[in-house]
Amino acid sequence: MPKLKTHRGAAKRLKKTASGKFMFKKTFASHLLTGKQSKRMRKLTKSEVVEATKEVASLRRLLPYK
Repeated sequence: MPKLKTHRGAAKRLKKTASGKFMFKKTFASHLLTGKQSKRMRKLTKSEVVEATKEVASLRRLLPYK
């Protein structure tokens, strides 16, 4: 059986925690920041956890060796 390939786009965007959850960085926080409020930017700097069980199952297939 051939080796499974890692989905490179998913590997760049997602990080797997020690407990097996996937974390990602929120979008809209890299440029054009002058029109965004400080409160919004503060919330955008935090990482988010993937919550949906079905999504986690598909992410495990995309990232078999993480």
